[in-house]
Amino acid sequence: MAVTGSGPLAGVRVVELAGIGPGPFAAMLLADLGADVVRVDRPGGGGLAIDPAYDVTNRNKRSVLVDLKSPEGPGLVLDLAARADVLIEGFRPGVAERLGVGPADCHARNPRLVYGRMTGWGQDGPLAHTAGHDIAYIAVTGALGMIGSPDAPPAVPANLVGDYAGGSLYLVIGVLAALQHARTPGGAGQVVDAAIVDGTAHLTAMIHGMMAAGGWQDRRGANLLDGGCPFYGTYETSDGGYMAVGALEQQFYDTFTELLGIADRAPARKDPARWGELREAVAARFKSRTRAEWTAVFEGSDACVAPVLSLSEAPQHPHLAARGTFTDLGGITQPAPAPRFSATPAALRSGPAQPGAHTASVARDWDVPALNGKGGGA
Repeated sequence: MAVTGSGPLAGVRVVELAGIGPGPFAAMLLADLGADVVRVDRPGGGGLAIDPAYDVTNRNKRSVLVDLKSPEGPGLVLDLAARADVLIEGFRPGVAERLGVGPADCHARNPRLVYGRMTGWGQDGPLAHTAGHDIAYIAVTGALGMIGSPDAPPAVPANLVGDYAGGSLYLVIGVLAALQHARTPGGAGQVVDAAIVDGTAHLTAMIHGMMAAGGWQDRRGANLLDGGCPFYGTYETSDGGYMAVGALEQQFYDTFTELLGIADRAPARKDPARWGELREAVAARFKSRTRAEWTAVFEGSDACVAPVLSLSEAPQHPHLAARGTFTDLGGITQPAPAPRFSATPAALRSGPAQPGAHTASVARDWDVPALNGKGGGA
């Protein structure tokens, strides 16, 4: 059966050359939005050792097996590219060209194809051909250096800031913009060079503006939004939990100090010289009750305070549960597709695609009969 998405990208065909990290996540976003994403997996697998049955980044996709190093492999990918709107690859620069599936090869078959390239360092520059991971990309852009306490090493934000925010999201933005151009009168396909270093640097635009204006110090834990401010940070509770405080505006701060019980003795919030004293007062109060107790105190208020939940706790939060922010499919609790659309709602249609499981259906639906015999499944 053909995959027919219900989201705003229904009818868009995407070829994803299997990789790890930001490329698969970007393709998942397109699939969540309704695109028919065919993932070209390599025989024997590759990348990180995660059980394909639990790899949520491969949900809503179909998979075929193609050995790009075999004589017929590149031709099969080009057959798919000829029928696609978008192709996504995450090889090091030059690898796709050597394999015979680079932009020139694909555009010779399909001039309107949007060719999305996902790398850490980009297609050019001194480091373009070197290996790397999220932590290195966000390190050189200055983003990692902003995160954490001033008296401790920079805090590692998983791979959310580089791979996904600076990488996947920028690739998706670029692909959608290029797709719009390709579909305009006289438009054509093009190459989208999405480098994690570029995207992550772009994320720091506001901070660079603040620094130029003298409103941001170029050091960790000394600013309004990096934990240096006592009314924008996290505090431990009596049971070892944490509460997050973001009471930046005066009216929210007033509500915060009143509910916390320090309104009559809190030092002036606009006096950075007394921020240490204010932080101690706030910390002492939070340590007097449990996380659940403080959650009840601030619930429904405009104090801008929230409990710090774990990944397993988050789906049970009343607000997230009411909105259906998380969902369950095949026994895997996972975030639901986002964002939301009033006329073309996205949907979670299928679980993680097993490598090669959809060779027959893709061969039929995309009219690439040569795929048959190269994999298995319906």
